[in-house]
Amino acid sequence: MPFPPSASTRRWSSGDYTVTTDRAGVDLDAVHGFLSRYSYWALGRSRADQARANDASTCFSVLHEPTAAFVGFGRVLTDDVSFAWVADVFVLEPHRGRGLGVFLMRCIVESHEHVSRLLLGTRDAHGVYAKVGFAPLIRTERWMERWNGRPPA
Repeated sequence: MPFPPSASTRRWSSGDYTVTTDRAGVDLDAVHGFLSRYSYWALGRSRADQARANDASTCFSVLHEPTAAFVGFGRVLTDDVSFAWVADVFVLEPHRGRGLGVFLMRCIVESHEHVSRLLLGTRDAHGVYAKVGFAPLIRTERWMERWNGRPPA
């Protein structure tokens, strides 16, 4: 097999920080707390819904090694062949400005380089994602969406 399966546990380090796909690294309370209170895309999401989303995804936790603190997160939902959706990416405020968002996204991209297409949605972090190769959709006329309920801001 030319790549590790997305379900295998991976680990990357940069300075005092580690990104891991080990499910034991996910602090569900921190993820739910941030997303349900501070994100524009998941305000009010229930803890149960977040747990269900995490269970269906490969989760990436950013950890501060000296303190073992959970400081960031992202998850990927994929068929592991042609499509991957990157979602719920964040770094907690005290750890921002250290390149951790780019580090996290490099880990996500590297672990899914065998997948034909990675997609994500963002309102305000285009610069972060551009640093790891994301660009606006080039064939928007091919894409459609259907919302069950009101779309988030």
